[in-house]
Amino acid sequence: MWTRTKTPYFLLPVILILVTGPAFAAQDDNRLPGLFDALKHAANPSTAQVIENRIWDIWLFNGNARIDSRMREGIVAMSAGDYPTALRAFEYIVREAPEFAEGWNKRATVYYLMNDFKQSIGDIKRTLALEPRHFGAVSGLGLIYLELHDGASALEAFQRVLKIHPFMAGTRAQVEILRHQFGGKAI
Repeated sequence: MWTRTKTPYFLLPVILILVTGPAFAAQDDNRLPGLFDALKHAANPSTAQVIENRIWDIWLFNGNARIDSRMREGIVAMSAGDYPTALRAFEYIVREAPEFAEGWNKRATVYYLMNDFKQSIGDIKRTLALEPRHFGAVSGLGLIYLELHDGASALEAFQRVLKIHPFMAGTRAQVEILRHQFGGKAI
């Protein structure tokens, strides 16, 4: 005959972790400091790209199956131009894992694609509060400033990107264009 046993109270936290998955913020991954140091000192664009890809792989992984599933769903929807679906996926992530910087960054990207620059800037600020080295978010901020015709702020953002990621695609050229517009002055 089947009988129900009581779960000892001291096992409840362990069971809760196993059921819900770890509370993990990718930006806290202990591999990132070394990767960012290697990125900053990369010898060439090819090496920098390999390192950048490793950083993105870490940033995109939360460790909670539901969050990771919603991240994939949101990225697929965003790539297909289905911004309402992408927005719902990323809203779920920022609500359920507010310490996960990439959730905020992805929602900022959707807002940018929807031309909602105010919302995008707010999410970028949250991303950078959680992960100040997020070169993608800083670059996105620069792109928004370009859209808002604020070249000085865009230049400042792109220069900040280059301090983190000296070989980020297109960024150095954008800095040179903006410097030329401002008479060669670094801002």
